[in-house]
Amino acid sequence: MDEQTPKINWKEKFSKEQICTIPNFLSFFRLVLIPFIIWTYVVQEPYWALALIVLSGVTDVVDGFIARKFHMVTDFGKGLDPIADKLTQGVIMIALLFNFPRMWVPVVIMAVKEALAFTLRFIAFKKTQIVQSAEWHGKLTTVLLYLMIVTHIVWPEIPQTVSLVYVAVVSTLMVVSCILYTIDAVRLIQKKPQA
Repeated sequence: MDEQTPKINWKEKFSKEQICTIPNFLSFFRLVLIPFIIWTYVVQEPYWALALIVLSGVTDVVDGFIARKFHMVTDFGKGLDPIADKLTQGVIMIALLFNFPRMWVPVVIMAVKEALAFTLRFIAFKKTQIVQSAEWHGKLTTVLLYLMIVTHIVWPEIPQTVSLVYVAVVSTLMVVSCILYTIDAVRLIQKKPQA
């Protein structure tokens, strides 16, 4: 191991102060909502699923606001928040697959993108102890992804052409976002550690 590479204090990263914050509790809440969203979409009324998705989205916005406003941003939260987001998005899209088979395209792209992003971010974190935050392109992709999901839930008879356009746009943005995050992660990895 490079002697200049800083050692990670894992105990500090998973300390009570890092984990027990209001924004993190909201992220945990979003994780708890996932099975209820799927159950209401598949078994119950899809509009209940939509209501839970909106609730999940609101908590996502609120936790980010609270974290920044009240200085509760933590490295643990920076990691937990995108996990809650991606799991929610991915599981919902898998559920949509039963009614919209072409949804497999963004599902596969997301799986590859997140696997690559996790690997590169972990390497960068081990070397620099810097946790990458969400960038504008990631946020834009998330907004359009949720718009695509909501549209397919409220419009089950959506024309194939419209559905295809949604899927194509979101999939393209995912690929672009993946490339940009990869470039940022590689730059972090190549960055010389500060003395």
